[in-house]
Amino acid sequence: MNEDSTGGGPSVPGSQWYDADAGPLVRPYAMTGGRTRPGPSNVRFDLIALVVVDDDPPGPAEEGLLGPEHRSLLALCRAETQSVAELAADADLPVGVVRVLLGDLLESGFVRVSRPVPPAQLPDERILREVIDGLRAL
Repeated sequence: MNEDSTGGGPSVPGSQWYDADAGPLVRPYAMTGGRTRPGPSNVRFDLIALVVVDDDPPGPAEEGLLGPEHRSLLALCRAETQSVAELAADADLPVGVVRVLLGDLLESGFVRVSRPVPPAQLPDERILREVIDGLRAL
């Protein structure tokens, strides 16, 4: 028998893919097919970008072709609109993996993503303070 990587006792063939505490291990690059960027369009997903299931998604036949991680993200988005960070936490996947998988879902027409407003387009804090002060004066 082979020695395990920790120098302990003999190892069982294939045990390097199993962690006693975590269960079977799937490497992130296996979930994304070795990709590190979300699709050919190289769309960028901010952590606070909101993901929602598209109103007119492809049919169940196309969804059946998706991997389990893709289907898991879709199920989470069907329950409620979530940010990229929330999806990563709820799916227990690294953010980079979630971004790649969301790129697949976006390009396939399963989800829509609303990007956050850039800081340059947000109203000036001074204007907001004046509005608050005006409302308080009423």
